Amino acid sequence: MATYKYTGITKGGEKITGIVNGYTEMDAVERVREKCDIVVKIAEMEEEGRDNLLAKEIGGDRLNAKAFTVMCSQFSIILKSGISISRTCQLIADKTTDKPLKKMLVKVSEDIESGRSLAAAFAEHGEKILPLTFIENIRAGEESGNVERAFATMHEHFDKQTKMAGKVRSALSYPIFVLFIAIVVVIVLMVKVVPTFTSIFDSYDATLPLMTRMLIGMSNFFKNFWWIIIGLIILVILGIKFYKRTEEGRLNMAKLALKLPILGNISLLNASSQFANNLTMLLGSGLSMTKAVTITSKVLDNYYISHEVGLMTAKLEEGKTLNECMRTSACLPDILTDMVGVGEETGELEDTLHTIAGYYDSELEMAIQSALKKLEPTILVFLALVAGFIVIAIYVAMFEMYSIM
Repeated sequence: MATYKYTGITKGGEKITGIVNGYTEMDAVERVREKCDIVVKIAEMEEEGRDNLLAKEIGGDRLNAKAFTVMCSQFSIILKSGISISRTCQLIADKTTDKPLKKMLVKVSEDIESGRSLAAAFAEHGEKILPLTFIENIRAGEESGNVERAFATMHEHFDKQTKMAGKVRSALSYPIFVLFIAIVVVIVLMVKVVPTFTSIFDSYDATLPLMTRMLIGMSNFFKNFWWIIIGLIILVILGIKFYKRTEEGRLNMAKLALKLPILGNISLLNASSQFANNLTMLLGSGLSMTKAVTITSKVLDNYYISHEVGLMTAKLEEGKTLNECMRTSACLPDILTDMVGVGEETGELEDTLHTIAGYYDSELEMAIQSALKKLEPTILVFLALVAGFIVIAIYVAMFEMYSIM
């Protein structure tokens, strides 16, 4: 399924832009016509553009996650007090210190004063920095007449994401620092320290132990062929990057990520958490199931699961339930699928998804903390083994020389 960017005109005569998935261009046009009377322009997005789209969730390079979350909270509070949307944009723009948000809000305010809708203004001026779920939630809030509730829901959602990302960054800082120090120490030992001892060993006419010969060989390779090592690393990185640009490559790499020990479980839990959280937010904003699933598929980190969830849209349009679609796909955990089925049967899908989202948030956090606790001693053991091998190889050679003196 390809991703298309479109420009259309609604029944009310408003010009809007957005994105839509489709198996062909004609299929994408039919999907756009569900909300636009006239399709002005439609074109398939480039691969790079699709990558950016899938990654365009909270915490991107251009969007300050904390400032954005605060903005959602400010919109919710100010709109509840009865102040107009245009005035609200001006007030928040005056108070925020984040330059991209300030610039965007000023333009949005001007567009609203000229008669544009809030969603259309955000879509035009914030397309490069705003999450897709944000714009669609605003559009749904305007259609239901409850924009402030949409902002309150998004504040809760993105605040949860921001805090989770902060915890992960904080927990990763020490292991990354230790790994960096370990790499530096190994390089210094192999390039500077070992050659010094090698020159001493060469002055004696003796057969060195196997460990010492292995160490000297590795040291000479590092010293003389370091450019080969760097070249191989660059080639591997570029090869993976180009492979991931193909549809088959992206799917295979995403499947591999789910099969990795420890990290595979984290990837699946993360996808389950994103699926439940985003679907809860979108359904709560009044979007249809088909639209909510379509948008959710675009913000999932794992491309394979994103692709499979995107395929559910066509089955939903055929009249199948979400539970049936999830069982057919089998890309998400059985617990999540079963809970969705219970929610659909009882008519409480939104509340059920909210509950299961909390469960997966908790499971994801524990899985990440467990993985980090294992990572730290693993790095230390690796460093100890490397340093121990070097020290033992040197000492064995020294004892061998003392025995023949």
